[in-house]
Amino acid sequence: MTHHLPARLTGIGLTLRPFSSEDEPLVARALDDAEIVRWATGAHLHRLPAGERAAQWLGTRLAAWSDGVPHFAIADLDTGDLTGYIGLRRIYNGNAEVGSWIAPWARGRGLAADALVTAAGWALTPTVHGGLGLHRIALHHATGNPASCTVAAKAGLLLEGTMRQATTDHTGTRYDSHLHARLATDPDPRERVPASS
Repeated sequence: MTHHLPARLTGIGLTLRPFSSEDEPLVARALDDAEIVRWATGAHLHRLPAGERAAQWLGTRLAAWSDGVPHFAIADLDTGDLTGYIGLRRIYNGNAEVGSWIAPWARGRGLAADALVTAAGWALTPTVHGGLGLHRIALHHATGNPASCTVAAKAGLLLEGTMRQATTDHTGTRYDSHLHARLATDPDPRERVPASS
């Protein structure tokens, strides 16, 4: 099913936009990062020579976008330069899974949570209001990657449990995974009322 994708989404200090071929040098730099390779790419990509990974990874996302699958570049709000990736996959029956990474040069600024809030907010908005009209967004990550738990919690995705040995890294090593999700009926984390002191 082809979806109508927005030209861009604006979050707090970031823009979600389509990838372009001009992003390849920064994608290549990001894919040199050991943590991205370990947790956010599959074995098929790792098996490629390092010099071919960015073109393959980027080509897959460009083709998916043209088919209506939302794979966004997380970009600097002012310069438009690539700072990360967030995308939806396995979109079926009102459900989708989210995957993301933040480039090493952009970490520590809260971009992962802000990008997830922005992407999920759009995806869970009814189509009549310009959204994707999904009901559930799920994120699962290896328990060995605790930063993803923090990101999910900040973005309003509730921890639902542990999936035993559900994740593999590029070496084939299996890890338990935490499953987080947000429903369209859940409170929007952007509308949280600060706790009174």
